[in-house]
Amino acid sequence: MHSYDIRRWVFTLSDTPEAWAKGFDDAGWRPVTVPHDWSIEQGFAEHYSSGTGYLPGGIGWYRAHVSLRQLGDIAGKHVRLRFHGVYKNAQVWVNGYHMGGRPSGYAEFSFDLTEILSYANSDDLVISVRVEHTDISDSRWYNGSGINRYVALEVHEPVRVAEYGTVFETQSANAGEATVRISQRLLNDGAATVRVAVRHELRSLQSDRIHRFETTLEIAAGASAEAIVAGAVPEPELWSDSSPNLYRLSTTLSRGLDQHASYRETVGIRSFRFDAEQGFFINGEPRTLKGVCLHEDAGPFGTAVPTEVWLRRLLALKQLGCNGVRMAHNPHAPELYRLCDALGFYVIDEAFDEWENPKNKWWQGHNVYPPRHQGYARDFHEWGERDLVNMIDAHRNHASIIAWSIGNEIDYPNDPYASAMFEAMTGNNDANKSAKQRAYDPNRPDARRLATISRRLAAIVKAKDPTRPVTVGAAFPELSRYTGFLEPLDLVGYNYKEHLYPADHDKFPRQPIVGSENGHGYAEWRAVVDNAYISGQFLWTGIDYLGETDRWPHHGSRAGLLTLAGFAKHSAQLRRSWWSDEPVAYIATRKRGEDAKNLWSHPIARAPNDIVEGDLEVICFSNGEPRLSAGGVDVPLRRDESQGYWVAAALPSAEPLVLETHRNGQVAKDVLGPRGEAVRIDAAVWRAPADADHRVTAAGVRGDGIVQVECTLRDAQGAVAGNDLPISAEAEGGTLLFLESGDLSDNTPYALRERRSFDGRIIVFVHADGPAVLRLKAPGLPALEVRL
Repeated sequence: MHSYDIRRWVFTLSDTPEAWAKGFDDAGWRPVTVPHDWSIEQGFAEHYSSGTGYLPGGIGWYRAHVSLRQLGDIAGKHVRLRFHGVYKNAQVWVNGYHMGGRPSGYAEFSFDLTEILSYANSDDLVISVRVEHTDISDSRWYNGSGINRYVALEVHEPVRVAEYGTVFETQSANAGEATVRISQRLLNDGAATVRVAVRHELRSLQSDRIHRFETTLEIAAGASAEAIVAGAVPEPELWSDSSPNLYRLSTTLSRGLDQHASYRETVGIRSFRFDAEQGFFINGEPRTLKGVCLHEDAGPFGTAVPTEVWLRRLLALKQLGCNGVRMAHNPHAPELYRLCDALGFYVIDEAFDEWENPKNKWWQGHNVYPPRHQGYARDFHEWGERDLVNMIDAHRNHASIIAWSIGNEIDYPNDPYASAMFEAMTGNNDANKSAKQRAYDPNRPDARRLATISRRLAAIVKAKDPTRPVTVGAAFPELSRYTGFLEPLDLVGYNYKEHLYPADHDKFPRQPIVGSENGHGYAEWRAVVDNAYISGQFLWTGIDYLGETDRWPHHGSRAGLLTLAGFAKHSAQLRRSWWSDEPVAYIATRKRGEDAKNLWSHPIARAPNDIVEGDLEVICFSNGEPRLSAGGVDVPLRRDESQGYWVAAALPSAEPLVLETHRNGQVAKDVLGPRGEAVRIDAAVWRAPADADHRVTAAGVRGDGIVQVECTLRDAQGAVAGNDLPISAEAEGGTLLFLESGDLSDNTPYALRERRSFDGRIIVFVHADGPAVLRLKAPGLPALEVRL
C-alpha cells in the first residue's frame, strides 16, 4: 500500500454552495496547508462562547487539486481517500461526485474512489470539502474548525488488507518468551480465486532482531478471508513506560513472482492488567499510573498541532515523572498516539463527553446561566456506535493504550440526569450554582437510563477488543454505583472522588479503581500512594488549554502543569518532587495564608525581590534530604505534610537562597536570588534528547518542519528577569508562524508578529526546511539573531 499526503489546499471562509463542482473556479481562494484550523486564525472576542475559547466558527470550504500521475499506475487497483479528522460536519465531493460525510469532528473516515477514478477524463483529481461549525457552543472546550488532521490518498493492490484489517495482540509475555497473534482480513477485488502467501516480519526497532511468521490461504473472487498466525517471540523486548520498545510489523501478500502488496504497522509486545487489590501491572511488575488529561489544542496552532510541538510538550511532562495520558474527552490525532508509543505513556482512550442528551455548555463564563445545549448529543443515536467502533479500529494496535473509555462524566449531577435518591446533588465543578440547580427535579431525565446505554456500549467494546478493559470517568459514583451505570465496566474511573475510595473498595471489591481525573493537591496524590488498590491518577490537566474559561478576558483554562507555551509552571516542580525518581530541588514562594488554595487558581510563584520584608514565605520542593541556606547560613525547614513541601523559617539575610536535595547518592541544587530588570534576550532552539529523537524517528513518526525557539528575558546576573516586555520576531529563510507566551489573558491575535512575554518567557515557532535566521527585538534591549 502506498499513501500520499494531501497538504496543499485552497480555502474560503464562506458558504459557497456551488463549490462541490469539479469545474468551479477557486482561483481567488486562499492557499492553506492541511492540517488547518481556521478558528484560531480569527480574533478573540467576548461575544463568542467562553466554553470554546471566545473564538468563532462558521462554514468553510476546502478544495484540493491532485495530479493522478503522482499516484502511478492505478489501473485495476483500489484507491481510497482518508480523512484523519475534520471538525466538523464534513461533506465530501470528488470530481463532482458526492461521497458522503461525517458529523463527528474526531472520527477517521474514508471513501472508496476506485469507481469514480475510472470515469476520470483528465489528470486533475478535485476534492471539495464543506465544513460546518456554526454551533460554537457545541463543546465545553475548544475544538477548532476545519480539516485539522491529515488527509491522504491510499493506493492498494487488488488483493489487499481490508481497512483496519490488521490486529496485533500479545497473548502472553515475560522476559523469556512472548506469544503474539496476528490476524488480518484480506480482500480479493479480482475476478478469479487467488492463492495468497502471507509473510510477516516482526523487526525490533531497538536491536534489529527479526522474527518471521507466514501462512497461505485462498480467497475467492470478490470475497474476503481471514489470515491468522500465532507464534513465539523468544527473549522479547517488552514495551513499558520505562523501556518503550517497539517493533515494525511488515506484511507482504504475494500471489506469484511479481504480484505483491506490502503493509506496515508499529506495534509493541507487553502484558498488563488492573488488579482490584494491587493496582496496575505492566509485564508482571507493579506500576503506579502518574497521568495527566490532555485536550488536543496547542495555543496558536489551535487543533492542527504539529508533531514537534507535541513532542516537546510530552517530553516536558515526562521530565516531571508523568507516565500516562488520558485523551480528554475524544479520540485525538494519530500522531499523538504514535508519540505515546515511542516515548512510553500509558493511554486511556476516550470516545465521548456526552451521549443522547447534551450537557450544559457555558458561553458567558463558567456556570453563568443560562447555558446552551448544542453539541454531539444530536448525532449520538445515529453515529455513536460507529464512532466508538472507529476509535477502537483506528487505535487498537497502539502499545500505549491500556483502556477504552466510553464516556466522561456522563453521570454529572443534574446535567441533565437526576435521581430521586438524592434531594440535591453537587458536582465537582458546581461553584456558584444555585440551590435550585442542585435540587432534584423529576422533570429531568432519570439517571437509571444511563445503565442501559452503558451496558450497550461496553458490550460493543468487549466484542471488538476483549484484550483491554472498558472504563468511564465517573462524576458522581455516590449515585452511579447504585443505578447500574458502573456495573458493566472492567475498570472504574473516579473523577475527583478520592474520599470514596476506601468505602467503595470494600463494597465493590471486584472492580479495580483508577483516578481518571484528579486535582493537583497532595491529599489527592496520597490517596494513590496510601492505597495499593488504586492504580494511579490522571491530573486535570497536564497542559493549559483553550476554552472552558471562567470569564473574559481569559480565553483558556489555567489547570495545567505546563502553560500553553509548553513551559513548566512552578507548581509543576512540586509535582516533580512527588512523581520523579531523580532528586528534585526547587525554591518558590507564596503569599502567607494561601497554603490551602487551589494550585491552579492561585499559582505558586518564583520569588520577586521582597522575600524577607514582604508578605511572602519561602517553600521548598524536595524529594530527599533538603538543606536550605542563605549567605552560607543554614535556614531551618519545616515539613508541611498536608501540602507535600517544606516551609522555611525566617531568613537570616537577603542573600541568594541555595537549596540542595540529597537522594540515593545524588544531589540536586537550586539557587534563587533577586530578579532584576531585563537587559538582554536569551534564545535557544529546542531539540529533543538524542534517545527520544531516535525512538520517535525509528517509530516512523513524521515531523512537520517546525523549529521551536525558547526565549527568556535575562537580568544583569543572568537570572530570569523580573519584568515582561513585548517581543517581536521576523524570520529569514523560513516562515515565522507564531509567538506564544502562555498568558491566557493576552488576547493579541496570533497573526501578529509581536507578543508580550509572560513570567519572562515566550516561545517562537518557525517553519524551516533548511537554514534560517530568526531575529528578535524587545524595547530597550539589544536585538538578537538566532541561526536555525
